Amino acid sequence: MTEQQLISLCQQNDRRAQKVLYDRYSKAMYTTAYRITGDFEWAGEALQDGFIQVFKHISDFEQRSTLGAWIKTIVVRSALQKVNRRKSAFGPWPEDYSETMLDWGSSPIDAMQLEQAIQRLPEGARTVFVLAEVEGYAHREIAEMLEISEGTSKSQLFAAKKRLRQLLSAQMMY
Repeated sequence: MTEQQLISLCQQNDRRAQKVLYDRYSKAMYTTAYRITGDFEWAGEALQDGFIQVFKHISDFEQRSTLGAWIKTIVVRSALQKVNRRKSAFGPWPEDYSETMLDWGSSPIDAMQLEQAIQRLPEGARTVFVLAEVEGYAHREIAEMLEISEGTSKSQLFAAKKRLRQLLSAQMMY
């Protein structure tokens, strides 16, 4: 089934097409939500909330981007809402960090080690790191999504890179 056919059937509220759409995109979207939230349960909730919004608003999809990009935007916003709720319950992000460049060096990095290190980052730094380095958002876009300044976004990214370097260096010693 082509993307256009899938969109058309989902716009007609076809349940089988909705399942195909969910099956096609859910794994990648869950991974994105998990990287942002840092929590399996929160990621699952963000995924569920995101797909509810996808099916509710698919008739509004104007095809200015790919379907996957549109879904990802919705799931990212859903995950950020989860993070913001948790943030409001547990207090604000840390203050700005000084700029620090990341030097990965010549040592190979195992993907699992990197994923574990990303999950050990403080919430704000992890969220900005994932949005900037994994999802490819610009600092301006991140600042708008998270309702922070561009400077805070940049400093959180530098802090994340610095902490990742420390975490990965410690892992390589063992």
